[in-house]
Amino acid sequence: MNPEPPLPQSAAPEEKKARYAAPALEKGLDILELLSDTTDGYTLNQLAQKLGKGVSQIFRMVVTLERRGYIQADDNDRYTLTLQLFQLAHQHPPVKRLSQVALPFLHELAQRTQQSCHLAVYEQGRVVVLAQVDSPERWSFGLKTGSLMGLTDTSSGHILLAYRNEIERARMLNSHATVDGELRMDPGQLLSMLADVRSHGYSLMRSIQINGVTNIAFPVYGPGRQVVAAINIPHIARIDGASRPTIDQVKDAQAEICERLSRQLGSGSSV
Repeated sequence: MNPEPPLPQSAAPEEKKARYAAPALEKGLDILELLSDTTDGYTLNQLAQKLGKGVSQIFRMVVTLERRGYIQADDNDRYTLTLQLFQLAHQHPPVKRLSQVALPFLHELAQRTQQSCHLAVYEQGRVVVLAQVDSPERWSFGLKTGSLMGLTDTSSGHILLAYRNEIERARMLNSHATVDGELRMDPGQLLSMLADVRSHGYSLMRSIQINGVTNIAFPVYGPGRQVVAAINIPHIARIDGASRPTIDQVKDAQAEICERLSRQLGSGSSV
């Protein structure tokens, strides 16, 4: 088949858009974007209604997206997104690079503090563990890579929220998708906690999921000193006679390593 001849330079933008439109692709993207804004999902009829189309116009696209694993239907025939897009996003080179660059720093942090640690990022209204390293101790507490955490009730979530501007923070909170066990936070209390994070430069809070754990999280900066991730230590204290770094010593090591990682990612100086 011969390729279509290019449009003349004088062609109007509307003519170019009409010439190269892909209606089926656009319908599929419309469905994915619509489902990204809901945790409860939509039935086929609701999808058609919200998209302003007939059921017959989107039926084949919905079936295809389900067959390819991008969406799923529950027992009530309500469609929701799967984690397929999440998996694709984390195969993207910038995300891979962040994980690969961070791992040596996480290993160093675990050795220096004798604690487990993990790197967390914001993704679609939740916090995702991108990389994790266990403590070198006989026992350790950590989160599995790929685990989903709450945005508003975790120290990593507070780091990722605290350093956004008001518009970005509002957008993140509006798309907030709760995870299993996540506790509801009072908005006023949350804003106060985020202000404390910005004031101190880190988040330190007793875990509200696990007894005996104190979470310590510091920001990781990328280009333009934009926060791209958080490194969290779920600190567990020894109560025997073994001598281990104190929480203050852990914080000092964590702050130094996060700043070095940030420079590696192109953040520039913190001054």
